[in-house]
Amino acid sequence: MKAEAMLFAGVALFFGGSAALYGVWSGDATGTTALVVAFGMAALIAFFCLVQYRRRGARAQDRTEAEVSDGAGQVAFFPDESLWPVVTALGFAVTATGVVYGLWLFLIGLGVLARGVGGLVFQYARR
Repeated sequence: MKAEAMLFAGVALFFGGSAALYGVWSGDATGTTALVVAFGMAALIAFFCLVQYRRRGARAQDRTEAEVSDGAGQVAFFPDESLWPVVTALGFAVTATGVVYGLWLFLIGLGVLARGVGGLVFQYARR
């Protein structure tokens, strides 16, 4: 994950520098905001990859002297089928529809969305 972290850190630095230069030269708040948001997203991914690298160590793909057999074994945990993504999508759809049709539908959708996200987050808490 170290290579990925450095790649996204470079992308974040590019967007950060572009945002600074664009903001000073153009004075356009919209484009500057978009570049700052792009910087934040790239920096977030770089931070996540760096934390994973420090937590788990170097992978077989990160070492130049690694053999093919070093990458054998269990790769990661992949969850079974779950109904929570469907509940989350339904909650988001009802919430978005509630923005158009009224507060009562928005609040119902927000409740369903919160339950779906909570189910996704705590699905494997006892694993």
